[in-house]
Amino acid sequence: MDDIQPRSEAEDYSKFVPFSARMMAAMRARESSREDRLFHDPFAELLAGEEAFQRVDQQLTPQDQAYVAVRTRFFDNLLSHSKANQVVLLASGLDTRAYRYPWHPGTDVYELDYPEVLSYKIRLLENTPPTCKHHPIPADLTQSWKEKLLESGYQPDAPSAWLIEGLLMYLMEEQVHALLGVVSELSSASSWLGVDMINVKGVDYGPYEGYFRFGCDIPEELLLEYGWQAEVFQPSDEGANFGRYTEQYSAREVPDVMRAFLVKAQKTNSPLQH
Repeated sequence: MDDIQPRSEAEDYSKFVPFSARMMAAMRARESSREDRLFHDPFAELLAGEEAFQRVDQQLTPQDQAYVAVRTRFFDNLLSHSKANQVVLLASGLDTRAYRYPWHPGTDVYELDYPEVLSYKIRLLENTPPTCKHHPIPADLTQSWKEKLLESGYQPDAPSAWLIEGLLMYLMEEQVHALLGVVSELSSASSWLGVDMINVKGVDYGPYEGYFRFGCDIPEELLLEYGWQAEVFQPSDEGANFGRYTEQYSAREVPDVMRAFLVKAQKTNSPLQH
């Protein structure tokens, strides 16, 4: 498990971000062990490794873990609702939906992430058959990745579902706009998008200070620029908390509060000109 090192052994940004995928897997494993679990990820414990559990215990709060639980369920529900035959997971990390999710027959799932993240996951799950037509695509999403997706069989004229889970906060603002521009270009009308964001104040969240770079106070406006009609939830809202996220957020207009957003959006029209 040396491919993705913990923060204590790899302080620089480029190595911590891949290691955070193991921390997310550790939290999904914890959720999966609960009797009242919101989802079941039978592979998360293996993928996380002991160091990631230790880092979660040292660095994150129970509410952080509840957030990952409701975020995972929120996006699972979005995928079920979308009924898309092609799904794109951007910065998929150690997400195992390609192996655990009950896709309908013939679904194509495209996973894009750093080569070391995908190879680590594929190696550990080499004896586990995917539940879809699985297309792992090594890519740096801050660089050119559109052609790699198209060459792997993605059909931009067909409806799709996209997940951008746990990514945008790590990018610079110009990288966020570049990414959303490509996603919009490759998405036909009626496609779905699931994405999580933090607000501007949330960039300073202690455990990730120095790693979070981008926040957005009004995700609806950002996504509308790219032709998406968005519905935005805070994790304590009805429709997003699933009875698990108990810390109540204040109304969004209250200033100087760190916030996280869970967003589902549908492609409705052409993006505005930039």
